[in-house]
Amino acid sequence: MSQNKVKLIMKRNILLLILFLSAIELCQAQFTTDNAVITGKTVKPKGPEWMHNAVFYEIYPQTYYDSNGDGVGDLHGIIEKLDYVKSLGVDAIWLNPFYESPFRDAGYDVSDFYKVAPRYGTNADARRLFEEIHKRGMHVIIDYVPGHTSVDHPWFKEAAKAEPNKYSNWYIWTDDTWAGGIDRNQYNFIQGYSDRNGWYMSNFFWHQPALNYGFDKPDPSKPWQLAVNHPDVLALKKEMENILRFWLDMGCDGFRVDMPGSLVKNDQSGECSKYWNGLRTKLEKDYPDIFLVSEWSNPKEALRGGFHADFFHWFNGYDDLFRIRDDKKPFFDAKGQGNMSRVMSLYMDQYNSTKELGYISIPFANHDLSRINDMGRNPHDIESVFAFELTMPGIPFLYYGDEIGMRQLNNIPNTEGSYGNRAGNRTPMQWNRRINKGFSDASPDKLYRTIDTSANAPTVAGCENDKTSLLFTVRQLIKLHDSEPAFSAYAEFVPVFVKESTYPFVFIRALGKQRIMVVLNPAAKDCTADFTINYDAVKPVLLAGEPLEINQNTKKYTIKSKGASWSIYRLNEK
Repeated sequence: MSQNKVKLIMKRNILLLILFLSAIELCQAQFTTDNAVITGKTVKPKGPEWMHNAVFYEIYPQTYYDSNGDGVGDLHGIIEKLDYVKSLGVDAIWLNPFYESPFRDAGYDVSDFYKVAPRYGTNADARRLFEEIHKRGMHVIIDYVPGHTSVDHPWFKEAAKAEPNKYSNWYIWTDDTWAGGIDRNQYNFIQGYSDRNGWYMSNFFWHQPALNYGFDKPDPSKPWQLAVNHPDVLALKKEMENILRFWLDMGCDGFRVDMPGSLVKNDQSGECSKYWNGLRTKLEKDYPDIFLVSEWSNPKEALRGGFHADFFHWFNGYDDLFRIRDDKKPFFDAKGQGNMSRVMSLYMDQYNSTKELGYISIPFANHDLSRINDMGRNPHDIESVFAFELTMPGIPFLYYGDEIGMRQLNNIPNTEGSYGNRAGNRTPMQWNRRINKGFSDASPDKLYRTIDTSANAPTVAGCENDKTSLLFTVRQLIKLHDSEPAFSAYAEFVPVFVKESTYPFVFIRALGKQRIMVVLNPAAKDCTADFTINYDAVKPVLLAGEPLEINQNTKKYTIKSKGASWSIYRLNEK
């Protein structure tokens, strides 16, 4: 075969590949559905019974409430505000890290997994907090950071010594400070840190050395790459399991696990999933109601790996939902330029593969994501976002302060590693109009982080008795979520109107004979949806930002929604 003919064949194959990939992308971008079949039949995933209807509330301890006037929130402060948390109607609390730490990364750099940091209180305070949460009929999970520690952790101080010891292999060190062959594009390595001859691998910041869960298929030419069953790796895993048992015995109900899919390096065989499945099995023998939610952002991996739920937000397409900044065009924006069909294509691929295994959570904000009230977002957008969060399948997680519409603050100085948008989404909770918005009695210059000082900054006190407030709507939505079986985490989910760059988004939740239709139109324009479903009547609205105009011809629906609106209707039972 001539060289020119070979080139022509190669070009043809490349062109076919491009066309194939383009077709896949086009298919993903144009998720549509019609003549949807709704059965109400589902399978409830295995796990503690309380998780199936739970709504979580995330609390960042250092900025929630300062009970002793030192400018930093604390555990006593959270206890004092538990009645407010209960009043929201939520079922569970997620606490961000409160462990001993040098706080170069706001507590995600742990120096003692067994001890509460003094600025938050004591271990006894943590036990009492768990007890008080349980007294109010709620559950509590805490952050667990298994992938790294602080360089100030005693384990790492020992591992950094030149002479071998028990902890030498509890972290990932190379065996020669001058050796090449380190893949810096895949991993972070720090050189020349101590007398030990080698580089150590870090996760994220330089001061967060990676704990050693081993390598899948270690490179024989790099003896420092240990297998997942190496005795020292197994010893570390056992100690990390002891930490979980310690806090479960203290009274917590489970854990939000930080980056669990990153533990085993070069994982090509699913070793991370095997590890978590094995750990869950062991823990459930002694703690049958334990709940585990992962920051894997790949439900197919996480839920098959033993987690009850997974946060789905670190994926290409998440910005199509909420993020206004950086010239994004999210669906939940008054401009009406978003594309829900692309999001649904990605979501349904994960949902259909995992709905019998566990739950997907799509958080619209948390300690790492910009607040939903960002860049002058329309208040109606925020209502529709909560309507989305509290009616979709899976487990909703709400971030403190979002229920009153706290703003994302821009140009906030870094504190404890909160670079970029993380500084502006971790500002103190705004309770009232008193000093520091009721967060702390300290002088403003002593606060952990600056507070929103604007005159019209929303506060809990200002929203409490206002039926037009976001807080009032959020409480209504949470109550509806709790009272309607079709909003259970496992209830059937059927999108009935999702079209390319088109509003509104319409879906149905179903369980048994109950059917509830949700219509979301955050765009500041009137929109129409035409679809066919196997139900021929609509009962009065359950809850609505705006009522709908619904025209029906047997099973053919035409819905007209007003601009910046959301509505929740009940369909007649069969």
